[in-house]
Amino acid sequence: MTSQRPYHHGNLRRAVLAAALDVIAADGPSALSLRDLARRAGVSHAAPAHHFTDRTGLLTAIATEGHILLTQTLADAQDLRDLGARYVRFAIQHPAHFQVMFRPELLRTDDPALVAAREGTAQRLRKGVAARGGTDLELAFMSAWSLAHGFATLLLAGNLDRPLGDRDPEEVFRAVAGLPFAPPPPPSRRPDATS
Repeated sequence: MTSQRPYHHGNLRRAVLAAALDVIAADGPSALSLRDLARRAGVSHAAPAHHFTDRTGLLTAIATEGHILLTQTLADAQDLRDLGARYVRFAIQHPAHFQVMFRPELLRTDDPALVAAREGTAQRLRKGVAARGGTDLELAFMSAWSLAHGFATLLLAGNLDRPLGDRDPEEVFRAVAGLPFAPPPPPSRRPDATS
């Protein structure tokens, strides 16, 4: 007779996701183990597989949830700078999701739920870029996304701690975002040499 613990848990899926997010936030996605997560949730080692099949399935579920949360965070953005600032806010509030969402080597990229969630995020970002206007929307989309994603990635890795100091990262992003798209200042006029 085996001494397996019975599978009884109110919301095992949510419990495993929450434990996984804690592990990722502390130690990164490479530290994830379904067996360890089952232990943390107080269920048999096989129980998480009922919801996620394997580690890749779990990470795909986290990425899907992350894209849904990101789309919600971006929903009420007032303009392109606000959209970028909200992107940075999402990364700060959901660092574990952010670490997983853009790592295709960790995910089942063809998972229908993930594909739909990613499309929701992309549509919201493209809508914000399109509202700004311009001729090449795809280049503008790549530029805006690169700026927000790069800022968020540097921020989460601690690379902006010193330059930011005590300033609000969202407000700093708004200022930074204005620099590449601002018209250059007019050339300074040198006094006329004949006067």
